[in-house]
Amino acid sequence: MGKQAISGSRAAVVLLPGRERSVLRKHPWIFSGAVAQIRRNPADGDIVEVEEAGGQWLARGSLNRRSQILVRLLTWDPDEEITPDFWRRRLQRALRGRENLLRSPDTTAFRLVHAESDGLPGLIVDRYGDYLVAQFLTLGIERWKGLLVSLLTELFSPRGIYERSDVDVREKEGLPMVAGPLWGDPPPPLLEIRENGLRFWVDIRTGQKTGFYLDQRENRARLAPFCAGAEVLDAFCYTGAFGIYAARYGAARVTFVDSSGSALNLARENLALNGLPPDDHEFIEGDVPQVLRAFRVAGRRFDLIVLDPPKFAPSAGDVPRAARAYKDINLQAFHLLRPGGVLFTTSCSGAVSADLFQKILFGAALDAGREVQIIGHLHQGSDHPVSLNFPEGTYLKGFICRAL
Repeated sequence: MGKQAISGSRAAVVLLPGRERSVLRKHPWIFSGAVAQIRRNPADGDIVEVEEAGGQWLARGSLNRRSQILVRLLTWDPDEEITPDFWRRRLQRALRGRENLLRSPDTTAFRLVHAESDGLPGLIVDRYGDYLVAQFLTLGIERWKGLLVSLLTELFSPRGIYERSDVDVREKEGLPMVAGPLWGDPPPPLLEIRENGLRFWVDIRTGQKTGFYLDQRENRARLAPFCAGAEVLDAFCYTGAFGIYAARYGAARVTFVDSSGSALNLARENLALNGLPPDDHEFIEGDVPQVLRAFRVAGRRFDLIVLDPPKFAPSAGDVPRAARAYKDINLQAFHLLRPGGVLFTTSCSGAVSADLFQKILFGAALDAGREVQIIGHLHQGSDHPVSLNFPEGTYLKGFICRAL
């Protein structure tokens, strides 16, 4: 079937003149402001053709008028129909990209599907041992939920699949937030996973994100050269993963700080799970910026500090406020480092670029009166790939800094 015939016989989104450039570059989003008209009155969630102003077929994707992202593109091949076999092929491709992790006995928790960067807009699938946790974040992917669950059971044979679509991005798609079992056995209150040989208890039902910060796996392993005999501060520690790595790598004492008492309790249990006595370490429940300032007043000093805060900038409009918050916590951290001390600092705000984050750190170091070197860069793990066609997939960035 020719491109003109496809567009003429089906529901189609027609772009304004000159707005086809991003589609030709295979960027997966079409914003509402780029669209001239929608033909044949498709329902939201339907598959539509996309054509340029002159009528040339460009791509195919799912429609949602309620979202600023009007169309999420799935294919640029006119012969590739959106059928059950299309979804099977995309899932198989994502699994092939994680074969090294699937074969590893030392790591049993990682991301299997990373949305747009795996050609599956709106779909997140994480593995936690024998369970899968799925997020269906867009109307287009919600329409295929039943089929996708069936395919995941067929391809992966999990014990159960649990849904964690309890995120506010669904409201922008006109969808309610939902969570609960989708298939198989419901998960227990806590699941044990392994990561790089370490063991952790994870709550996939109510824990942050899908239960664990899987995207930091490779960054945690990079602590190893800096931990022997060190006094370590793990700020925004959640259930203690960074600090537990530090303790396993030989840290003398780790101070875990988080605003959640239940997360700190799980950090204690995770230390014990790895044969690391919790009583050898310190646990502080409180607002992290306030705790950092109190440490500074008290003259506390550390050899290694980890700052892994939550997303300070959910959108571009939040960037100025987020920049001030990032500067504040990093300023305090620079004050708390001993000479030669090392700071692992990250931002998971996609709206804050790596370049802006580096400038924020420069300002914090300048105000702290510290001379600081960047000795490493931090990124999301390889199971959270970034498509070159979709730079927005880069959200986690960070630096390893040494204070002279």
